[in-house]
Amino acid sequence: MDPWDSPLLTDLYQLNMLQAYLETGRTETAVFEFFVRTLPKRRGFLMAAGLEQALDWLEGLRFAEQELSWLRSTGRFSDALLDALRELRFTGNVEAMPEGAVFFGNEPILRVIAPMPEAQLVESRLINILHYQTIVASKAARIVLAAPGKSLVDFGLRRAHGAEAGLMAARASYIAGFDATATVLAGERFGIPLSGTMAHSFIEAFDDEAAAFEAFAHARPHGLVFLIDTYDTEHAARRVVALAPRLREQGIEIHGVRIDSGDLDALARSVRRILDEGGLENVIIFASGGLDEDDLWDFTRRGAPIDGYGVGTSLTTSSDVPALDCAYKLEEYAGKARRKHSLGKATWPGRKQVWRSYDAEGRMSGDVLSTASDLQAGEPLLKPVMRGGRRVAPSPSLGDVRTFSARELGHLPEPLRRLEPEAVYPVIVGQALIDLTAEVDRTIEAAEARP
Repeated sequence: MDPWDSPLLTDLYQLNMLQAYLETGRTETAVFEFFVRTLPKRRGFLMAAGLEQALDWLEGLRFAEQELSWLRSTGRFSDALLDALRELRFTGNVEAMPEGAVFFGNEPILRVIAPMPEAQLVESRLINILHYQTIVASKAARIVLAAPGKSLVDFGLRRAHGAEAGLMAARASYIAGFDATATVLAGERFGIPLSGTMAHSFIEAFDDEAAAFEAFAHARPHGLVFLIDTYDTEHAARRVVALAPRLREQGIEIHGVRIDSGDLDALARSVRRILDEGGLENVIIFASGGLDEDDLWDFTRRGAPIDGYGVGTSLTTSSDVPALDCAYKLEEYAGKARRKHSLGKATWPGRKQVWRSYDAEGRMSGDVLSTASDLQAGEPLLKPVMRGGRRVAPSPSLGDVRTFSARELGHLPEPLRRLEPEAVYPVIVGQALIDLTAEVDRTIEAAEARP
């Protein structure tokens, strides 16, 4: 079994609670919702991602005999719990926003409706899957908006916090609008286009930079890109110009050059001039090296002659906002609305829906968050994706998800598209949800008043 699929990839308290639920007979239907409480300061919006992997994991949920044997060996759990885990499968329903959807604070992007033991057990892994891909897709969306019309490649595997993170970052960034990834397994697993050039070590392995270029050209003649900043970037650009006619005679065309260090704007301008004067107007300039959306936005504003970017560390670690204040909370149990009421972490109770409205130009104009039964004007965003533990329909292709994501970014209000730090999107809480919250609070207060 792939360790990523194991139900043991969870927190101990989930199993502790399952044993207590079973011993007290609390197995009625529970409703949990996954949401982000508040948007970070540098995020005017978020983009949902990870639903496909979440549904895959739910459909495959089961304990293997060796896992049950190990749990028994710990001496922590009853035979009754272990017997129950042997038969446990996810039989519940799931409603969710589609991958690539834009969302805002307190808006649920996924709801689980299942017997309490099932709904509780899946919490940790669902948060793990949804949080990471959502945070990377949200970062990637900002990068896409900062560099309109530019080619964007995920370079982040080596700095990702683990192998699964690197793979899922490639997927999440592709959803958000990146064009390719350097992570080969993402090409095999998801069909994401692959893109890569060479490392400085390749140049350093030769006594002469020009010889390194020529050797690489013959080894990898298609989509040929030279890395030109190992020594002197402008000198290397002139070497590319000198080499181009000889390669052309051999049927090899140079596609681009890559700059990975230094003042990228200034170097790109000088390299562009050298290439153009040498008759290589069609050779692109690709830049990389510790970039984030602020850099790309600055290059865009200044009109830097850079055709594409490789973004790594800031993408796969979401370095400016490495975590979201997200939660998976019980909102209903046994037909009664429930609510966490603690200071600073209170939740809205009950099953909720988000309705989105658009202006005359097709831009998002505001959301309403209310109880699922409180029908509002606008488009409802959460839709059924799983019934009885199985998908209600085949999942959309990754290409279709990417197309949907592009439409979502196109519908953003201009201040959000421009990544204005003070831009605020209106989310109104419906009166029905306010009334339900007050009703739940009265119930809580009455229970607390009893001796």
